[in-house]
Amino acid sequence: MERSRKLIPQLLLIACFVFQICASYDDVMFYEPFDESFEGKWIVSEKDYYQGVWKLSKSEGHDDYGLLVSEKAKGYAIVKELDSVFSLNDGTVVLQFEVRLQNGLECGGAYLKNLRPQEVGWKPKDFDNESPYSIMFGPDKCGSTNKVHFIFKLKNPKSGESVEHHLKHPPSVPSDKFSHVYTAILKPDNELKIIIDGEEKKKVNFLSAEDFEPALIPPKTIPDPDDRKPEDWDERAKIPDPDAVKPDDWDEDAPMEIEDKDAVKPEGWLDDEPEEIDDPDALKPGEWDEEEDGEWEPPKNDNPKCELAPGCGEWKRPMKRNPAYKGKWHAPLIDNPNYKGIWKPQEIPNPAYFELEKPDFEPIAAIGIEIWTMQDGILFDKILIASDEKVADIYRETTWKPKFEV
Repeated sequence: MERSRKLIPQLLLIACFVFQICASYDDVMFYEPFDESFEGKWIVSEKDYYQGVWKLSKSEGHDDYGLLVSEKAKGYAIVKELDSVFSLNDGTVVLQFEVRLQNGLECGGAYLKNLRPQEVGWKPKDFDNESPYSIMFGPDKCGSTNKVHFIFKLKNPKSGESVEHHLKHPPSVPSDKFSHVYTAILKPDNELKIIIDGEEKKKVNFLSAEDFEPALIPPKTIPDPDDRKPEDWDERAKIPDPDAVKPDDWDEDAPMEIEDKDAVKPEGWLDDEPEEIDDPDALKPGEWDEEEDGEWEPPKNDNPKCELAPGCGEWKRPMKRNPAYKGKWHAPLIDNPNYKGIWKPQEIPNPAYFELEKPDFEPIAAIGIEIWTMQDGILFDKILIASDEKVADIYRETTWKPKFEV
């Protein structure tokens, strides 16, 4: 961590000439470039499910190192505790990291979990999918799933229940095998921006019911679970006309099709010729036992005489639609005079409703990667937490862009 932090001022000084911006060192809360061994700083989970091996590896075609998912079809979990807990409620927060899917991604995740403070007695080696997080962010792809997740967890102040809120209609995962940088910017005015490779892909509001599922603020009212539909409630908009009578000439027994009496057998039809004949060249197998196998019959061939004729065998008149066919009679439908519409339970005040001016995020105490994937070659790099989005711009331009453009 110490070596990583020493690199920060150097990168910022370089970027000052490019952007004419001199960002403060204090704006960088955490930075992990994986330019040296992660052992001792990042702790691999000792849970049995996570058998995948993490490695420090070069990005293919570059001198840049990252944290590598080295084996296929395995669970992976690794975590880094922060030196100090970082609040998500004190101004702008920027979460950024790079991922390169060197062998593509058919089924698996490549996201980070920003963990909240854990229960007393929790150890990093115990990290697993049950370890509570504040924000989960990054690519996920399998089958019909193709999205860059942004999920945050908050406790409902009324129920005390911790609820996951998923970004609706998230951007999709880039399909190539290059390195991509994912950025989430949380603003104090409740705005969230999702940026991929410096391009804004999504801008939403944490308090908007249109942007997250379920909505952060519950609805004021809910359907009354104890309300019941009255027995005489009629939901039928149309009903059969009770005064309608089947016409006397309506024949329900008339068939749908009848024989075409006007049809004439085509000239040259070979009535006495079968459509198939025995294969004259076929021989009974020598091992054929009629007592066990039954009487041997030669295989059939198409009758060559039928190829030159309009048809062979018994000629039958074709069928045609019966003009007298009407089918089963049903009374016509009329407007239902007793129709009351589709019944819905009445609305009552929602006991879980609360008002909120902004989300009360739990702080970040650690950064974890907990995934299952069918692909190897996933390379994580340049994990950044900052309090100024200009810092993220600088890191993206100076550490990712030159590498991506090679």
